[in-house]
Amino acid sequence: MSTEPKKRSMFDRLLGLGETPREVPTEPPPSPAPTETETQSVPAPPGERLKSPAPPHIDPEAPAPDAAGMAEPAAAPAAQAEAPAKTSWFERLKSGLTKTSSKLGEGITGVFTKRKLDAATLDELEDLLIQADLGLETASRIGEALSAGRYDKDISPEQVKAVLAQEVEKVLRPVARPLALEGAHRPHVVLVVGVNGTGKTTTIGKLARNLAADGKRVMLAAGDTFRAAAIAQLRIWAERTGAGIVASEPGADAAGLAFDALNRAREEGSDVLIIDTAGRLQNKAHLMAELEKIVRVLKKSDPSAPHTVLLTLDATTGQNALNQVEIFRKTAGVTGLIMTKLDGTARGGILVAIAAKYSLPIHAIGVGEGAEDLQPFDAGDFARAIAGL
Repeated sequence: MSTEPKKRSMFDRLLGLGETPREVPTEPPPSPAPTETETQSVPAPPGERLKSPAPPHIDPEAPAPDAAGMAEPAAAPAAQAEAPAKTSWFERLKSGLTKTSSKLGEGITGVFTKRKLDAATLDELEDLLIQADLGLETASRIGEALSAGRYDKDISPEQVKAVLAQEVEKVLRPVARPLALEGAHRPHVVLVVGVNGTGKTTTIGKLARNLAADGKRVMLAAGDTFRAAAIAQLRIWAERTGAGIVASEPGADAAGLAFDALNRAREEGSDVLIIDTAGRLQNKAHLMAELEKIVRVLKKSDPSAPHTVLLTLDATTGQNALNQVEIFRKTAGVTGLIMTKLDGTARGGILVAIAAKYSLPIHAIGVGEGAEDLQPFDAGDFARAIAGL
């Protein structure tokens, strides 16, 4: 991997924006990013639109002055010198994938310590890779790559890991694509879908913040009308980012709200409309029918909408994530993926299996709760981290 300093901020890359560096505001301790369940504010009246007085280029989340009305003084030079260096994204990614890479590494070491590469060891390796959720296709591919020129020869666990990383990167490289929201459509309609607890609303907030920081006019639609908490959470993100919001009472028709939001976004000249949706299990027919209705109603206002359909996936669900991709792809026309919660799971290999089977663009991955823990997907970084290199 190249060590050349990045020329663009992480979300400039994620959103496929220009080359001009722009610092992404971070969330201060006094007002952490809301979670899917932490807010319980009374929902806004139907059709309410909120705007923060802060313009998009002013960080709406900057720390407030202290009690005396003055900003806190800068740290002393000695304290600054003792401050630890900021952890790089690759280090956070590798740390987040520790459970996955450790499971693979221990298995590889157990199979290949003081053994030649033969049919038995290849079978054991493929079983190990399948158990790590990489999928049969990728497991077979890695086995074939290992046996080429190495059969019946001694091979070290480190050599196996290197081949593992190379083959995983080959699978992932074609699907590692930035999320491009610029084009002929204005507003560009982004529909965010997924099952419960995958981080849809939080992801929407982070996207909105960074779009606003880039000067885009953003409208949010609180389409998760099942939960008052989700509506309140999106209102907080709107206030923080200077975005507009269209919200209604809990229990309102989600498709009708999406339709109204698109018309409002068009009237007010928004560049991007991001629509939240209720978390729904892919095996609940009536909920999936509602999602189909949202897509159908949007097309009545704009036949090309939604222009982007993002599916958020929880890495801890393992093989079930494959089924989610299948159903949501057929129901809502998913165009790209964002995978969250890769930290703390031994099932990170599922991303490789999904890429091999569906070839859908993977726009970003998350390995933590902070804004800096959701980053553009890099095939090489992921492959090296999962192999423990």
